[in-house]
Amino acid sequence: MRQERPPSHCPDARRPVTSDAAPEAVGLLEFLYGISGKQTLAGQHCAPLVGSTRLVTVHGATGRYPALFGQDFGFSAAGTWDGINFRQRIVDEAIRRHHEGFVITLMWHAVPPTRDEPVEFRGGVQSRLSDDEWRELTTPGTGLHGRWRSQVDVVAWFLRQLREARVPVLWRPYHEMNGRWFWWGGRAGDAGYRALYRMLFERLTGFHGLDNLLWVFNANELNEHVGDYADFYPGDDLVDILATDVYHSGFLGEDYDRLLALGGGRPIALGEVGALPTVEILRKQPRWAWFMAWGDVAGRWHERDAIRELYGSPEVLTHGDLPWVDMDEPRTHYPVLG
Repeated sequence: MRQERPPSHCPDARRPVTSDAAPEAVGLLEFLYGISGKQTLAGQHCAPLVGSTRLVTVHGATGRYPALFGQDFGFSAAGTWDGINFRQRIVDEAIRRHHEGFVITLMWHAVPPTRDEPVEFRGGVQSRLSDDEWRELTTPGTGLHGRWRSQVDVVAWFLRQLREARVPVLWRPYHEMNGRWFWWGGRAGDAGYRALYRMLFERLTGFHGLDNLLWVFNANELNEHVGDYADFYPGDDLVDILATDVYHSGFLGEDYDRLLALGGGRPIALGEVGALPTVEILRKQPRWAWFMAWGDVAGRWHERDAIRELYGSPEVLTHGDLPWVDMDEPRTHYPVLG
C-alpha cells in the first residue's frame, strides 16, 4: 500500500530541520547524506550503569571500535542499570568521545508525566495514559502539560551542555512509538504521537535553543502488533533521519523500502538491533546510515566470526575509518569519504 507523507514545510531536506542549526549538526547531516547508499556506520549502545565498557568489548572482538557511541538518559533509581544519577557522567563521556571522533546518539526512556523520577521499567516507562490524561498532556496551560515540560527541562539542561561543547547529537526521542508498550506509544494521528513529538521539538529547539540536535524519527520494525510508520510520522519539517528498531524480523526488505518511501530521500538507519545485520544484508540494503547494537553482541562468543567479518567489511565504517578522527576541534566540517 502506498504511504502518504504529511506535507513538507522544509525547503531543503539536506539541511537540518532545526532553524539556524549549529555548523556541527549541518556537517554531520551532510556526511550522512554523503555515505548514503555506500557505507554504514557501526554503532554500539552503552547502558548508563556500565558506561562505555561495551566499546572495549567490541574492540576486543574485532580489533576495531564502533563509529557510533549510543547512550540513554535513563529513568530508574540511582545505581541501577538505567539510573538517572548517571546523566552527568553520560554527558561528560559523550563530549570526550566526540573529541575522539565518535558520532554520538542519545535517547531517553522518559518517565510518564503522571509520575516522578525514578520509576521501574514495567509500570513506569511501560505504562499507559488514559485518553483524558493524554488530552491534558498535549494541552498547554494544564497541570499535566506543566509537569511534562518540567521533566523535559531537566534533560534539556544536559543536552545544553553538549550544545555548549559543540557536540552534534543524533537525537531519538520517544522511540518505537508505533507499538503500544511505552506510555507515548500506539497513538496515531495529529492528536496523538505527532502532537507530543512536536511539543518536544518546540520546547527543545525554541525555548531551550538546542541547535545541535539532528531529529531521528525512530519507530519499531513492522509486524502485526504495531502501526504503520506513516500513521505516526510527524512531518518532514520535524524529521532529519528516519530509523527503525529490528529485533525479530531478520531485516526484511519491507522496513527498508517503507522508510525510504516515507523519508523522501532522507537518510534512514537501524536505530537499535538485537542481532547485527550481515554483510549480505547491507549489500542488499545499502541505504542504512548506521546500525546500533543494543546489547553486548560482541560478548557472544559463538557470534565472534560474524562480528569480525562485519566490522572488517568495506560496507561498514568503524571509528578508525572516519576521516575526521585526527582533526583538530571544534569540528564544523565532516569530510566525505572518497
